[in-house]
Amino acid sequence: MTTLPSTPRDVGEALAAEGYLADAALRTAVFLAGALEQPLLLEGEAGVGKTELASALAAATGARLIRLQCHEGIDQHQALYDWDYARQLLALRATAEGIDEGELFSRRFLLRRPLLEALESAEPVVLLIDEIDRADDEFEAFLLELLSEFQVTIPELGTIRARRRPLVVLTSNRTRELHDALKRRCLYHWIDYPTREREAEIVRVRAPGVEEEIVARVCDAVLRLRDSELYKLPGVGETIQWARALTALGDGDLDATLGVALKVREDLDRVRSEGVLEGV
Repeated sequence: MTTLPSTPRDVGEALAAEGYLADAALRTAVFLAGALEQPLLLEGEAGVGKTELASALAAATGARLIRLQCHEGIDQHQALYDWDYARQLLALRATAEGIDEGELFSRRFLLRRPLLEALESAEPVVLLIDEIDRADDEFEAFLLELLSEFQVTIPELGTIRARRRPLVVLTSNRTRELHDALKRRCLYHWIDYPTREREAEIVRVRAPGVEEEIVARVCDAVLRLRDSELYKLPGVGETIQWARALTALGDGDLDATLGVALKVREDLDRVRSEGVLEGV
């Protein structure tokens, strides 16, 4: 498996060097995922840094990041493997002309998708299975063999085991409840919105050069927005971008830049009509 630092504290320092600030609980969860060789399931609202953690882990450990973006209707042919039908057809034509092209369903004609790529990689890999909650029940069931045994079965080729176990990170925005069978195969961690102080620290790290006054105003404004009844709350990424936008604008106008933080018209209208940001 991808080698992680030897203590949770060291994990946190390695992530911080890549600009990702993890609290003690998250540092411990990441450390245990490596020590126990178990996948790590991260749940939380959109924008709290779940996907970013996998990227930071890959950078911190020198591993290759392989990402599988889940979506409705995804299946094993998009996630694991497929066959190069065009080349198989050419091989059939060659066979008809007396040229032996060998077995059609062999490695020669196999197209590796992200999961198989991760299992067969000789180099360290962080495998990100992003937004697993967007996939359906059948795809969840398909993942169970991979998550428990770090192997997959391809009917034409048999069982393929990992050359070296990837560090697996799954993320979920909890748009639906995941099944217990999948959860039991993973370590679990919920990532919440950061405290106001931690978020300010994140902005300072990710947007160096932003004045302290802007950092304070943006973090205060985001805190108010998250306390409001909105359709889509701003994530940490929006906080960072808002601070950068105010710096670029130069006059600190929160209302003029509100579209950096909020992406739903009804939310914009509510915040403006109710004066949510007055006095910030």
